[in-house]
Amino acid sequence: QVQLVESGGGLVQAGGSLRLSCAASGRVFSNYIMGWFRQAPGKEREFVAAITGTGGSTKHADSVKGRFTISRDNAKNTVYLQMNSLKPEDTAVYYCAGRGGLFLREGPDNYDNWGQGTQVTVSS
Repeated sequence: QVQLVESGGGLVQAGGSLRLSCAASGRVFSNYIMGWFRQAPGKEREFVAAITGTGGSTKHADSVKGRFTISRDNAKNTVYLQMNSLKPEDTAVYYCAGRGGLFLREGPDNYDNWGQGTQVTVSS
């Protein structure tokens, strides 16, 4: 198991930027594929981005491609989500999640370690 704590959420105007961080503790961080998900009120949790243990491969949802970038620093046991050109529809609670294995996965059920979430609100 790995413990995850997100930070960096907040209120931002449309077109602005935020960087979310997720600090991990516990098991060897570089063994984990890390992902970001989000959940808006009344909606299902949806995939945002994922990154392999080495950081050599990433995947982003079509809705955020070109605006959001996932990255990680294994020396700091931290994964990041840089969010640019934010839109009101990006408003949600953002969660980081971790899973063992080698392959990037989009389904939340593939991840068994979750943070508590951080709120991102984008005003129009």
